[in-house]
Amino acid sequence: MSKVLIIGSGISGLACAITCASRGINVILVSPFPSERSQSVLAAGGINAVLTGEDGDSIEQHIKDTLKGGCDIAGEKAVRGMCSAAPDIVRWLESLGTVFSRDSGGRISRRAFGGQTYPRTNYAGTATGKQIVTALVMEARRLEGKGLIERRYWTDFYGALIRDKVCYGAMLYSEATRTVEAVTADSVVIATGGQNALFGKTTGSTQCDGYAAGKLFSQGVDLKNLEFIQYHPTAIETDRKKMLISEAARGEGGRLFYEDNGSRVYFMEELYGAKGNLMPRDIVSKCIYETGKQVYLDVSFLGKDKILARIPEVYELCMKYRNIDITRDPVPVVPSVHFFMGGIAVGLDHRTNIKNLYAVGECASMYHGANRLGGNSLLAAIYSGRVAAGSIRDEKTDSPDWSREVSDENGRLEMKRRSESRFPVMYVRGMLADAVNASLGIVRNARELENGIKDIDYYLGIADKINFDRSELEYFTYSLEGILILAKAVLKSASERKESRGAHLRNDYPERSDAYNASTIISYDGGNYTARFVKEDEYEG
Repeated sequence: MSKVLIIGSGISGLACAITCASRGINVILVSPFPSERSQSVLAAGGINAVLTGEDGDSIEQHIKDTLKGGCDIAGEKAVRGMCSAAPDIVRWLESLGTVFSRDSGGRISRRAFGGQTYPRTNYAGTATGKQIVTALVMEARRLEGKGLIERRYWTDFYGALIRDKVCYGAMLYSEATRTVEAVTADSVVIATGGQNALFGKTTGSTQCDGYAAGKLFSQGVDLKNLEFIQYHPTAIETDRKKMLISEAARGEGGRLFYEDNGSRVYFMEELYGAKGNLMPRDIVSKCIYETGKQVYLDVSFLGKDKILARIPEVYELCMKYRNIDITRDPVPVVPSVHFFMGGIAVGLDHRTNIKNLYAVGECASMYHGANRLGGNSLLAAIYSGRVAAGSIRDEKTDSPDWSREVSDENGRLEMKRRSESRFPVMYVRGMLADAVNASLGIVRNARELENGIKDIDYYLGIADKINFDRSELEYFTYSLEGILILAKAVLKSASERKESRGAHLRNDYPERSDAYNASTIISYDGGNYTARFVKEDEYEG
């Protein structure tokens, strides 16, 4: 019986683990924290699927909306597979115990999200992610009881065991022993989420920092579409992070406006008509940016009863963090980095360009093209995990000996601990976030991107001199170089795409160009970053 090592235990990792274990494959599921602390629990709005067709909706329309929202560079084969599987995925989640909201007829409740021709986002209040995680955790525990899944908490990814473009497992760092060990496996699945640490304050979890993608990139793994970074149009500012105001608020009828000489200007409705507030996220964020004003979201006219019944978490969040009662007052909102369409490059079966290495969920780039539609993230997370699991062969792989590599890495960690460097790691991470935010805003240009690359080159030059701050986790020190390498790859990718498309907007190249009707693939070789453009469905590693 073969063994699969899955790094990350959010929704995509859990879906992959459950599917593998259900096939009789042994799974080791690795994460620094329990699944209940993963970013997946923050997913509020719902999961897209066409369950009925009485409103005129269809799977074909879901496919068309997804491809259009992705600005015509998402792969049709991949999108068709995901949208076609969506109804069965929702039914599977129900069978595992996911409790969806219901309408008066007993059907799963749906709401409209941006970019949809018809309402098809199936939801559980505004806590759909929590509901799905709870159901998947219970199923994983059942399989754990059968000896098919082994959980490893307080454990971090350190690097892959790669030799001659074949992956044999991973080096894992134990926070308990503060050492690295080699864990061999017949297949490895990366499910580590997005790249929030590059930007500092985002709507996502800082656990999802992009280190795994950066480290793998330095080990020869291709990355894809890194320049496409989704700004969610509605977030509120807090001291520690930006808190998401779910698109569910606009799906229920919320309206965006700014004030001009004491009057409200409902700018999205003026630009795009009645459905203006539910345009795709890249368009709404760009329009907010272009107003140059403080924008507000108003749902008060819906009435207190409907607000508390349909979007209670939005009400509670605004009261808790800003002391704003949304049943009476509008909320000041700002766009915030929210989702990363780019990540590890994978083919249709979620294999990378390294044999036996897979990637799923937000850390993998596949279904969203230049911009993700709301409600497609949970769908893609589950679908990608199940696809990867179905692609993994139940066969054994003989692994080389890794004792020397493990000894070398533990030696490097010990040297870090003895460092007397004057460069504290968290200070450098903060400076990196400043540089990335300045370079990769909603609108960017060549000068800003080049300045950002120069800043990151400087930080890379001092990365090996960083000292271990004993008030922080040691992970923060050893992960810094991988995060910096990823940051440079993101800026290089954005520099190479000389057009505006979806979530990548350049004021020096404001038009879309047919020359870039493809995905950006970036590779790393000995410090050299090389980008090329490949049609999505044609990428095979």
